[in-house]
Amino acid sequence: MKAPKQDIQITQRGRPLGNPISVWLKFRFATWVLSIVWKALKTTLRKSHQGSDAVDALVADDQRFILAFFHRRLVMMPLSYPYMRHSPDGEKRGVAILSSDSKDGEISAAIWRHLGIHAVRGTSSHGGGAQGLVKMIQVVRQGWDLGITPDGPRGPSCIVKPGAIAVAKKTRAWIVPVSVAYSDPWRLKTWDKMLIPKPFSKVTVLFGQPYQVPEQIEDEASLAQELQDKLVALEHDADEFFK
Repeated sequence: MKAPKQDIQITQRGRPLGNPISVWLKFRFATWVLSIVWKALKTTLRKSHQGSDAVDALVADDQRFILAFFHRRLVMMPLSYPYMRHSPDGEKRGVAILSSDSKDGEISAAIWRHLGIHAVRGTSSHGGGAQGLVKMIQVVRQGWDLGITPDGPRGPSCIVKPGAIAVAKKTRAWIVPVSVAYSDPWRLKTWDKMLIPKPFSKVTVLFGQPYQVPEQIEDEASLAQELQDKLVALEHDADEFFK
């Protein structure tokens, strides 16, 4: 779906991105090119889904959900969301993802928008974490589904932080663990060992069983550990899927 047009918020907050030409080149043209490269790569892949029936049922029942996945699988995660949703007022909705208020966040937000994903600006770490949490809760209540990398944006890799749990408890959205299996990926030398599928390879989106976190349990650390265990198991399944 087409995401709502958004302004460059960093400039509005007194941290200019540069002169108009450099802003257009780096934050508009370059991100458009990257989105075209992503779409071109997508067309070469042999794609499939496994375990999506339970998620399809949530969509059919108009239930909101949070796709939770490790940061290293982020590149092809848009394949996990083929749905078109609507708000209670009939406005088009889809999936939203949090992008930081930094310059890097503006780049990622622009790419997401080119791919039809709603970019929520904020941060999930340190002092600004509460602000990002509030924004994520708001978008779910406005009818959006949510994509969250609970070990992002900078790690530690595969260690779940409690943001997804807090959003799920406040909104009663279902948590859907998800991963992506690649038959032949590149492995980048980044903090998360980011995976990118090679052209003409196989890609399978693996969905875990959706679940709701219990409202009566206050220990979010134990709930985060539960989600981490589910994601680690799914990560293992993804690594072994094409072997």
